[in-house]
Amino acid sequence: MTPELRWLAWSTLLGFLQILAASWAVAAQRGGMQWSAGARDDPQPPPTGVAGRLDRAQKNFLQTFPLFVAAVLAAHVAGRNGALTGWGTLLFFWARVLYVPLYAAGVPYVRSLVWAVAMVGMLMVWASLIL
Repeated sequence: MTPELRWLAWSTLLGFLQILAASWAVAAQRGGMQWSAGARDDPQPPPTGVAGRLDRAQKNFLQTFPLFVAAVLAAHVAGRNGALTGWGTLLFFWARVLYVPLYAAGVPYVRSLVWAVAMVGMLMVWASLIL
């Protein structure tokens, strides 16, 4: 397995863990297992506090992850893996790992900078396709 596919696999696990963390935090805020097991027909206000931040961080991940997957797989299929894709996938993964606790803690600016680093990592993978 190439390093790029390995970081893609780790990123998939990160996304799964973010879904779990956000859903558990939101469920705890709304009544626990009883709420989670229910039909949830009634509209709910957006989650607040840490639960809301975890939920937004997870949604942000899900917005960028399909683009990352497409770039990594396109580079792999095209045989364009190299230093650029290796470092790009590594940057994307570790920046997204750091993003979660920074967002959950409500840390401004640094969180945005870390998000930008993840996007640079993704751009590096895309660059491998056109350079």
